[in-house]
Amino acid sequence: MTLGLDVKLDRVENDKGQTIIGEDGPADSAWPMKCHDNRHTGRSVYSTTNTKNLEKWRFKTSWQIEGGVIIDNNGTIYFGSFDKYLYALNPDGSLKWRYKTGDWIWSTPAIGEDGTIYVGSWNGKLYAINSNGTKKWSSSAGATISCSPAIAKDGTIYIGTMNPGNSLVAFYLNGTLKWKYKTGNSIVSCPAIGDDGTVYIGSGDSYFYAINPNGTLKWCFKTGDVIKGPPSIADDGTVYIGSYDDYLYAFYPNNGTVKWRLEEMGTSANPSIAEDGTIYVGAHQLFAINPDGSEKWDFDLGNKRHIGWSSPAISADGTIFVGTVYDSTKGGEIIAVNPDGTEKWRSNMIANNWISSSPAIDEDGTVYIGSSSDFDGVSFGYLHAFGPVDSNSPPKTPKITGEINGDVREDYEYKINVVDPDNNPISFYIDWGDGFKEWTPERASGEDCYYKHSWLIKGTYTIRVKARDTLGEESDWAYLDVTMPRTRTSSYFERFPLLERLLGLLISN
Repeated sequence: MTLGLDVKLDRVENDKGQTIIGEDGPADSAWPMKCHDNRHTGRSVYSTTNTKNLEKWRFKTSWQIEGGVIIDNNGTIYFGSFDKYLYALNPDGSLKWRYKTGDWIWSTPAIGEDGTIYVGSWNGKLYAINSNGTKKWSSSAGATISCSPAIAKDGTIYIGTMNPGNSLVAFYLNGTLKWKYKTGNSIVSCPAIGDDGTVYIGSGDSYFYAINPNGTLKWCFKTGDVIKGPPSIADDGTVYIGSYDDYLYAFYPNNGTVKWRLEEMGTSANPSIAEDGTIYVGAHQLFAINPDGSEKWDFDLGNKRHIGWSSPAISADGTIFVGTVYDSTKGGEIIAVNPDGTEKWRSNMIANNWISSSPAIDEDGTVYIGSSSDFDGVSFGYLHAFGPVDSNSPPKTPKITGEINGDVREDYEYKINVVDPDNNPISFYIDWGDGFKEWTPERASGEDCYYKHSWLIKGTYTIRVKARDTLGEESDWAYLDVTMPRTRTSSYFERFPLLERLLGLLISN
């Protein structure tokens, strides 16, 4: 296998219309890396015509999911979490395996043509994981990694590092270091690779860099502020990048001169590119920009909503999917927008913190996206799957556990768990037996869910719980009897124990 810089591989298409770019490059799969491909177009060859705002399953991790999802050619879904694990899920949302790295995973993985999964960790290592979940190798990049790897046609793996490394790092396929190019500040932008092998990346030093495949500088351009989002490359070679100076830039690839720039469109996300050349940019709105820099349309995300790190994904039918943040830390949605700028659908606040993850599109039109939430101060993440459902069965009968004896006006916590045969998300209808009833927010099938309640009047109560999946199927009722035998209102003797002792002495005498 040759890893030289002069490798030339022809671009050919398979019968699915996907581009095959060499045996050492990225996998030929539905979504092999961040923003779909090395040019970060965010463009899928698969239709989502039949995909509605129906969440067919969700998978819970023990900390938030900030990165994106990739899919191999067997339909296995890979993603990382801040709980330090790289996860592999089956298409039905069940766990296939997980591999623990040394620290948070913010990086979106990438899949090589041989099935190897590459992912960066905050411990500064790039991991190569076999498709069965075993480690192939890990190599130090010299500093914390938050950006996502890209795999060149010759098999070179590129990754950026944060302070103190501040470098674009190139690795050979066996994990040995090829070269480093140091910038003036942290790199959280993700590398995009042009057809000629040029690597484009932004840095916290406010420069946008074009690096030759041998690690030398081709050109750089200083913007007015830090660059955190990934660049993208159009079919004609035009390179797009957003900066925190609030501009979206378009560059000529040969010399880095500015083709045009647009104000109020600086972004932390990727400028995705549709087949007709339209650029979709997420900020306080979703913008559609023509290749000449004129605005095509803008889409109002809704009150207090904006797009943070989530990069738009574009299906073959032109639908644009993107994750949103509500009021900074109070929720998140996935929104589907038609190519004419009208809303197709949106989810019902699938996160109660935010969505920074970028969507990915599978062969059957399923759209995957991660989210970050918390309940009672405990943070966790969900991976959500939106797509068509062939059949459905109702959830099993829930299980309730918790205190069956206690005091009134005291909060007691009850654990409720239910398994849905189709792995659909579920919500619970809880009747606490004292007139208070509630539907809970949706949770994952099989998840341990905790709810608190207190009773005001002493007595025996029957807690009733049923589960409902996202398709409306309901389970049988589950029951738990609880008894609250005494009031929490303090007596005089409880408040004045010495008086009780004196009265006891008088009575005994």
